[in-house]
Amino acid sequence: MKRTPLTTKTSKSTAQAKPAVKSAAKPAAAAKKSPAKKPAAGKSLPRSVAVSAAPTTHPASKQSQLIALLRSTPGATLAQMMALTGWQAHTVRGMLSGSLRKRLGLNVQAEVSEGLRIYRIVEEGAQ
Repeated sequence: MKRTPLTTKTSKSTAQAKPAVKSAAKPAAAAKKSPAKKPAAGKSLPRSVAVSAAPTTHPASKQSQLIALLRSTPGATLAQMMALTGWQAHTVRGMLSGSLRKRLGLNVQAEVSEGLRIYRIVEEGAQ
């Protein structure tokens, strides 16, 4: 292989004739990664706070007002719950299913009476 001497003038032919030199450096992506930080020796991770058996709500919250309405003897219709909270129907139904039934573990039951669906919270053993 015959090498051509490099001159101060660069031309396309000399730029193409240069042999490719591979860099021994790490790829850019690997060089930018930093190792995960570990907690310092002797320090422990924060413990989670103990969860009480029955989560409580703020007395003036819409959720607590809704619970009070559902615990009343006549129960409540979807329209009454929407008027109380100012929420849309799908939001009220989501609150009933997600927060009251699943998260708080309340026994929310629905029955159809006179063509209206009445929702109420039934206490354990009071059926």
